[in-house]
Amino acid sequence: MSIGVLNLKEIVTAFMVLFAIIDITGSVPVILELKERNGKVEAGKAALISFAMLVVFLFMGEAVLRFFNVDIPSFAIAGAIVLIAVAIEMTFNVTLFKSDASQESGTIVPLVFPLIAGAGSLTTCLSLRAEC
Repeated sequence: MSIGVLNLKEIVTAFMVLFAIIDITGSVPVILELKERNGKVEAGKAALISFAMLVVFLFMGEAVLRFFNVDIPSFAIAGAIVLIAVAIEMTFNVTLFKSDASQESGTIVPLVFPLIAGAGSLTTCLSLRAEC
């Protein structure tokens, strides 16, 4: 069964790969901790921004990375460093990045990026585009 140019099997495969990479069920403790610390997390806003980031990166990701002269492995390593910093902050209850601005919500950072639309999912979008 095909939908236009795309094959249904390719769509299901892409969904399953992204579902495994994003691992939203594994991020539940982080989301709960953000909600406890900041008071609210806007799930709808996070979903829409994440979807927009993934779609934009699907079509324009290679051009953006080329513009900044960054290759895909370097991008993946940078995303891993951001995730390690977030994990250290949450595990040891320390603040690595101090912010003077009052933060009412943790929706964009760290929920949208790097947890949902992080380096892993953005790199996966590039790989899926190249494959399909």
